[in-house]
Amino acid sequence: MNDPQIEVRKLSELRHPERNARMHPDKQIAELKRSLEKDGQTRLMVIDENGVIWIGNGLYTAMVEMGLTEAWCIVKTGMSENDKKKMMLSDNRIFDLGVDDMKAFDAIIAELGDDLDVPGFDDELLQSLNADAEEIDEMMSSYGLITDEKKEELAGAEQTYRQEEAARAARPVSAPAQNAAPSDDPEPEGFVICPNCGEKIWL
Repeated sequence: MNDPQIEVRKLSELRHPERNARMHPDKQIAELKRSLEKDGQTRLMVIDENGVIWIGNGLYTAMVEMGLTEAWCIVKTGMSENDKKKMMLSDNRIFDLGVDDMKAFDAIIAELGDDLDVPGFDDELLQSLNADAEEIDEMMSSYGLITDEKKEELAGAEQTYRQEEAARAARPVSAPAQNAAPSDDPEPEGFVICPNCGEKIWL
């Protein structure tokens, strides 16, 4: 295996491997684009002498979709096909083994203040992490409140229930026939209206 070289390569000369062990959903590609727009290329792709990308396939997709034409690459030559595949698997797995230091993370978010445009993170999430006690209390106080639309729905169901209940109470109760033959499936005697959905529940 020869020493790797760092070169600028045209994206049109590069291609994905036949099988890529890592999938890149639309959300990730969108965040990679945000990162490229904000900071430029911060990670090198790793390719072989044939232009096959073994590390950085998501980055390649984002750059192509953005209309970029070139990328910095590490060119590794003289590797066996097995070594290339193991390098790809190893890079993905070792990256996954990292663990965030949440104490340091929280401190950095606090230091950023209102400047929370961080690719890879949702702005609202970071703002909630950086909220002071008063803002958190305000957010918690609104949790579980019933909307005006839901109030109207419940009031309508209650009104329907009361109307049906009044009609049921005013309905005369007929005495059972003396000589009526017993029935295996007697008719329901009445119903109530569910106060939540307004449906009839037969008794």
